[in-house]
Amino acid sequence: MKRKWLTAPYIVWMLLFTIIPLCIVIYFAFTDSITGEFTFSNITGMWDYAPIFLRSIWLSVIATIICLIIGYPVAYTIAQCEPRTQQMLQMLIMLPMCMSFLLRTLAWVALLEDTGIINNLVTALGLTPLPLIRNSGAVILGMVYNYLPYMILPLYTSISKINPRLIEAAEDLGCNKSKVFGKVTLPLSMPGIASGITMVFVPAVSTFYISQKLGSPGTILVGDIIESQFKGAYNPNLGAAMSLILMILIFICIGISNHFTNSDSEEEVMMP
Repeated sequence: MKRKWLTAPYIVWMLLFTIIPLCIVIYFAFTDSITGEFTFSNITGMWDYAPIFLRSIWLSVIATIICLIIGYPVAYTIAQCEPRTQQMLQMLIMLPMCMSFLLRTLAWVALLEDTGIINNLVTALGLTPLPLIRNSGAVILGMVYNYLPYMILPLYTSISKINPRLIEAAEDLGCNKSKVFGKVTLPLSMPGIASGITMVFVPAVSTFYISQKLGSPGTILVGDIIESQFKGAYNPNLGAAMSLILMILIFICIGISNHFTNSDSEEEVMMP
C-alpha cells in the first residue's frame, strides 16, 4: 500500500501537465471561437491545410531517413569500440544537445545566409553565392543536425546489447560479415531503429522554429500554422484542432513503433 503512494507525485504531475491540458485542447478543438458552441468546423477546416500537413510529413520523413542513414553507421562504430572510447564518443554526440536549440539553429543561419560564412568564402574564390538558405534543403539540414543524436543514441543502445555469441555462432556457420550484419545485427537492432525513427520524426513533424529561420514562405510547416493561430490570428480553436490532429498523427507513429518493438523477443537475444 505504501508503494502505491510513491506514485502519487507522478500521478499529480501527469494530471496537471498532461491530462488537463489535453482536455483543454480537445475542448477548444470542438467549440466555436465566437459562440463557444460545440462544432466540427475546426476539424473539417483542416482540409484547407492539407498541403501544409503533407509538406510537414514529407520533410520530416526525409530528415528521418537521412538521420537513419547517417546514424546507423555511427552507432554501429561506437558499439564496436572499447568501453572508454564509447563513453567519450557518447559525450561528443550529446555535447551539442547541451547548447540551446535556438542557438544551434541560429548558428546555421550565420553559416548559410547569403552573406554568411560559407557564401563569403565562395565569393572570395570569385564564384557566385550559393542559395543555401530559405529552401526545403535548409529546413531538412536543420532537422537532421538538431535531431540526429536522438537517432544515434537508441541505435547505439540496441546494437551494444546484442549478444556477441549470436554473431560468433553466425560466423561459425559460414556467414561472412555482410551476411552476419544482414541476418543478425540488423534484425536485432530493429527496436533501436523503431525508437530512433519515432524520436526523430515526432519532433521534426511538429517543429516550427527551424522552418522560420532556415525556410521561406514556401516551406511553412504545420507547427508554424499552429503558432500563428495562437499568436497572430488569435484563433486558439483552430490551433487546438490542428494540435489535436498532429497529436493523433504522433500517436499513430508511436503505435507503429511499438508494433515493431517486441520487448519479449528482445530479451531473448540480448545479453543477460
